[in-house]
This record gives sequence, structure tokens and C-alpha cells, in this order.
Amino acid sequence: MAVRMNGLSREFIIHPGETLKEMLEDREMTQRELSIRTDVTETHVSNIVNCLKPISVSFAKKLDYALGVDASFWINLQANYDREIADFEEVNQISAEELGIVQRLKSITEYVQEIGLINPDVQGSMLVIEWRKLLNISSLIRIPEISQAGAYRLAVADTIDPYVLFTWLRIADLMIKRQQVNQELDIDKLKNNLHLIRSLMFEDVDPIRLELKRIFAECGIKFAIVRHFTGAPVQGVIKRNHDGTLSLIMTIRRKFADVFWFTLFHEIGHILNGDIDDRLIDYEFTRNEAEDRADRFAANTLIDPDQYHIFVKTNDFSLPKIRQFCAEQSIPTFMLIGRLQRDDHLKYYQYSDEKIGYELDNIEKTL
Repeated sequence: MAVRMNGLSREFIIHPGETLKEMLEDREMTQRELSIRTDVTETHVSNIVNCLKPISVSFAKKLDYALGVDASFWINLQANYDREIADFEEVNQISAEELGIVQRLKSITEYVQEIGLINPDVQGSMLVIEWRKLLNISSLIRIPEISQAGAYRLAVADTIDPYVLFTWLRIADLMIKRQQVNQELDIDKLKNNLHLIRSLMFEDVDPIRLELKRIFAECGIKFAIVRHFTGAPVQGVIKRNHDGTLSLIMTIRRKFADVFWFTLFHEIGHILNGDIDDRLIDYEFTRNEAEDRADRFAANTLIDPDQYHIFVKTNDFSLPKIRQFCAEQSIPTFMLIGRLQRDDHLKYYQYSDEKIGYELDNIEKTL
């Protein structure tokens, strides 16, 4: 029974020797005569005609003289055969381990198929090959070694799946590369635009995504939101690009608006604080001085720190008081509620109806 790859049977991959054999029969030329005309042994011709040896470039040139068929025809015929054999063997030699890795990437596979980075019709061994191409690696098994070698400087934690994290970072890079930003990074312009970014908290999802992308582009920053996946506990990635721009990639780990805005300004804080050398991967669990500075920047930029402390001292966290404070400070109520919850002044279930949720899918597919 013939083995098939993607609908192609192994027996349908034609060796160039079969074409040569048919051509000799059409011309009523023996293998011995061809060996004389090409100045090679009869055994050499026999091995090629019987598909035991390839047609070399030097023999292709001799066939050009002997048969009047251009050498490029034979060279291309052999190259196509070699490629088809390599493709066939590639598919049929994929290990169960690589298939298992693709199974671990099931959720992220559905996402990249959804956004058009991988053909939605491929599966099984062909899906392994698609991932190899997208991740620029000849075997998915070697992904942890690349991580250890420092290609992505991945952290080590119980919540990290090295295959998912490596893949997520690659997807983030690809999404950013789609964008054209002609302005190099301009820190002063970013500082001057903070009030515009902050004002978007009152907008609906569509204006938010469009304006954020526009404002960041004017500051020399490529901006994208990539879906969050279990195994890749990343809240943001910031990367310096060779063209002088910066890339800012965010995830929405939860769909609450206050989390989105705090995380966004946290990442902006990293940029303004000069925390990025080459690439900064901002893990959810990372705690250090740079993270604390970014947290303080986000908290103090979103809500006036002095006014917030005065409000907290009143110890009146009723909804009317929260709404009154937010109206006076020109911030959405969800922003203060989220801050009070993070600072343990409110339980996370309190005023949950006031917490706005963003539809993640509406944001990410269009960035």
C-alpha cells in the first residue's frame, strides 16, 4: 500500500531517471550508447535509469550534448525530486514528542489560525511543519534550548510553559512587524501625550484601540495587544527596534478595564524610567525595584496621589463617595474601585457591577 503525504503517494514522486528512461526508449537509444555519448560508465547510466542515483550537474551538462535537452531541465527535475522526497520524509519522520508539543500549543494554534498566521486547514504532522516555519526552528523539541541560550531570556517559574512562552513572544514579534511607524522614539512627545492617553479611559473599545495606536505611533512606538495564554504569564513586552522605534506589546490577562489601564501605564512607566536595554519581558510574578517604580508611576499618573490619600483617610468607601471623588478628579469610577481593591480597602467582589469589561476580541484582531 502506498504511503501518502497530504494526498500525495510516495510512488507518485517521480525520479529523474524514469524521465531519462522514457526519453531513451522514445529515441531507441540504449544505455550503452548513452554511456558512450556522455563519457560515463554503463553502470552509472543504469543506476540513474533505475532510480538508484541522482542526476548530477556534471551529468546534466553531458545530457545536454547527448540528447539536446538543456542541462537546466535535468537540474530542475532532480532538484524538484529531492525537494519532494525531503518533504515526504519530513512529514513521515515527525516524532510523537513534536506532535505532543503541538498539542500543548492547541489554544495558541487556534489564535494564530484565527489571525491568519497559520492555515486553518492544516493538522497533525503538517501543523508541526507550519509551526517550525513560523518559529524558525527545524525541531520544536529544541525550543527550551533556545530559551536557555538567551534568545528570549525566558524566566523560570512553575507557571511558565517554555513552549507556549517562546511561541507567544514570536507571535508578538510578528504582529508588531506588520506596523509601519516612521517616527523614532520620542520620550518628550510620549510625556506630553500622557493626558491624551489617560483621557481615553472614558471611551468605548473602538476609539481606544484606534487612538492608542495613533498616539503611540506619533511617539515612535509600535503598539499591539496579543491574547493571553496559560503558560505565558506575561503582562507586557517592550523591545527596542533597529529603526529607532520601540515596540510595546500588551496582554489583557483579565477583561477588567482598570487592570488594562493600570498595566498600560505600568509599561509606559518602564519606558519613561529607562528600564529597557534591548528587550524587557514583564512577567506577572516579577517583583523588583524597576517593577515597583513602574507601579508607582501607573498609580500616581492615573489618580492624583495626594487626593487619593486624602480620600482614603476618610475611610468612607461608599459608592456615592467614590462617584463624587471620581467626578472631581475626572476619572472613571472603575479606576478608583480597582485601586481601592488592590490596596485592600475593598474586597474584589465589591461594586463588581461598576467594573467595566473590555471585549478582548474586538481589540486584538484589528491592531
